[in-house]
Amino acid sequence: MRVEIWSDIVCPFCYIGKRRYEEALAQLGYRDEVETVYRSFELDPNAPVSSNRDLHDSLAAKFGISREQAKSMNDNVSDQARSVGLTYNLDEAKPTNTFDAHRLTHLAATHGKMVEMTERLFKAYFTEGKHIGDRQVLAELAAEVGLDPAEVSEALSGASYSDEVRADEREAAQLGVRGVPFFVINRKYAVSGAQPTEVFIRALEKARSEEQPPITVIGDDTDADAACTDGTCKPAAKP
Repeated sequence: MRVEIWSDIVCPFCYIGKRRYEEALAQLGYRDEVETVYRSFELDPNAPVSSNRDLHDSLAAKFGISREQAKSMNDNVSDQARSVGLTYNLDEAKPTNTFDAHRLTHLAATHGKMVEMTERLFKAYFTEGKHIGDRQVLAELAAEVGLDPAEVSEALSGASYSDEVRADEREAAQLGVRGVPFFVINRKYAVSGAQPTEVFIRALEKARSEEQPPITVIGDDTDADAACTDGTCKPAAKP
């Protein structure tokens, strides 16, 4: 089974949805049968790399609300994160452009580290207040998951993996993805948003059931003398 997840590193519901999806896999018990691929999606491609505003002021400006209202909204999201075992320190979060972070996840994919890199970026942004738009910070985070920081710095200093990010975003548009997280299972089923774990379980079970080939019965299944039914076994007749 293949699950593709369109998400953005600075999307609070993407991290929450990630945890609920992972909990569904843990409950189902066949995590090793599922290939998880993260796809790039920028909520604000024009966001500056550095900003004088904190997350509360940025949210207030975006929606035309007061800082107090924005902080209340962020506090509510933090409560939801806490319900799935995540700690959000949104007072310390540093709004930034995520293009380089997405490029880094694609580089990590070439080393089989995309899932680990994505998790590390989420934690760095939401829990640790790290500046994930800073290329030096990205190189340091990459080293923590086993990547060569020199390779990362070289890649991010140029245009490496830009095409991969843009390809993901074009595909999201073709699929009609308007918000993230967006989970696509076997290119047949989709789960939009950080849905409850039970929703992911149902979707995964549905997709998996369709992967199992139907059983073809060979022989006459009406021969009652050759089978036990209803708790009884009729002795076979003597030849």
